[in-house]
Amino acid sequence: MTETVVEFARAEDAQAAVKQFASTIGALLTLVEQETSLVRAGRVRQATLLEAQKSDLASAYMKASVRLSANRQALTRHVPNELRILADLHRELQVRLKTNMTVLATAHAVSEDIIRGVSTELQRKAAPSTYGAGGRTNQPSPRTAHPLAVSRSI
Repeated sequence: MTETVVEFARAEDAQAAVKQFASTIGALLTLVEQETSLVRAGRVRQATLLEAQKSDLASAYMKASVRLSANRQALTRHVPNELRILADLHRELQVRLKTNMTVLATAHAVSEDIIRGVSTELQRKAAPSTYGAGGRTNQPSPRTAHPLAVSRSI
């Protein structure tokens, strides 16, 4: 589905569109920073509650970005200074998103390590404690591993 490109005929229209986009970027910056802080503090459940709002803002950001990109010439003519401000805001958003993605990836890796550790410990406890021919304890075979069920409702 493609939208018709309507060039901003008046500087006021261009300014309003840029102001709305800057507001969307500002809201995204705030939300991403909040999510990053919550995940860093180990409050992942609270961070997941921001998902719907983050999705809505990301959608609004993309729509406004496409609209402004399609009207680049009119914006350059009417509001060149505001475009520089938008570029700065966009760079700041990229930096914060990079930090956010790093924090989320770290939290994912830590939780995966915890689950693997729990699984390994359960397998070790479930295996019989016997000694092999060399006098060392036998390690459980990966082929006899039991699946681990995780409840996400807790």
